[in-house]
Amino acid sequence: MKVKRIVANFMTPEPSLVNDFYQNILGLELAMDHGWIRTYTSSESMTAQVSFANEGGSSTPVPDLSIEVDDLDEVLRRVQKDKLTVEYGPVSEPWRVRRFYVRDPFGRLINILQHE
Repeated sequence: MKVKRIVANFMTPEPSLVNDFYQNILGLELAMDHGWIRTYTSSESMTAQVSFANEGGSSTPVPDLSIEVDDLDEVLRRVQKDKLTVEYGPVSEPWRVRRFYVRDPFGRLINILQHE
């Protein structure tokens, strides 16, 4: 038996409100829209990963979601353009990632990172 995919599902009162953040800022593609659920994806090949933590590293809170990108500066520019508050970073961490924390439209803490 092999796990083929892991999907993160978040309860939200209005799924369409996440479009600006996940599609326009992060560049994810809307793959499915049934009204009650919207699924965003990337054309990149990814591996399944589930993490369990008691902190987010560097004494930060555990983020709800971590998203690795190939151009952290571009995502940061988009976040700043939309006047979103960066809650941590950007910072280069000892484990060789550069990252920052921002909240999505429903208050979830998102860790945006790029490997250095």
